[in-house]
Amino acid sequence: MGGVNPYITQPKVKAPTKPYKITFLPMNKTVEVDPAKFPYEHNGLPGSILDIALGHGIEIDHACGGVCACSTCHVYVKQGLDTINEATEEEEDQLEEAPGLKPFSRLSCQSVPDGTVDLIVEIPQWNRNLVQEGK
Repeated sequence: MGGVNPYITQPKVKAPTKPYKITFLPMNKTVEVDPAKFPYEHNGLPGSILDIALGHGIEIDHACGGVCACSTCHVYVKQGLDTINEATEEEEDQLEEAPGLKPFSRLSCQSVPDGTVDLIVEIPQWNRNLVQEGK
């Protein structure tokens, strides 16, 4: 699943040009992000926090497939928020439906860091998808 939602304004993003790191909490897992390997071809915008997390085996719930049509991929960006593209009106509308909304809340499918600083991202408990299908 995944793709682009043709009914919303696509955010303007500044793609990273050098490697950086994202630490995901509460699992305290740090991943090296290499922009030369984008996209990871998962869900969300290429290079989004959701795409990066899924590309590194970190599960974040994303019921709509990462097309900004729900709020299940809601995360807290605890460090580096100012290096992520601005939220669109459509993202803000979806975030209004998210539980536990905070000033540093974002939809991980729409949040593309520019790579100028390392990030710390907390995945709220209700968004941690711990169930994995048998392989």
